[in-house]
Amino acid sequence: MTQIDQQTQIELEAAAFRRLTAHLQERTDVQNIDLMELAGFCRNCLSKWYLAAAEDKGLAIDYDQAREHVYGMPYNDWKDKHQLGPKR
Repeated sequence: MTQIDQQTQIELEAAAFRRLTAHLQERTDVQNIDLMELAGFCRNCLSKWYLAAAEDKGLAIDYDQAREHVYGMPYNDWKDKHQLGPKR
C-alpha cells in the first residue's frame, strides 16, 4: 500500500468533497429526504460539516454561506427550483 503524506491526504479529501458536492449539484432530482433515508446525511448535513470545519479554522462564515457552497446557489433558489412538495 502506498504511503500518503498528510498534505496529499488533505488534497485527496478536498478533491473528493468537491466531486461529491458537484455530483449533488448535478443530481437535483435526488431530494434531501431521500438522502437522509438512504445514507443518513443530506446536503444540509454537508453544509453544517463545512461550517464547522470553517469555524475550526477561525473563519467567519455563516450557515447560509456554507449551504450556498454545497448547493451551488443560494438555498432558497435551490428550494424554489428543485425541492419537491411533501414526500411522494
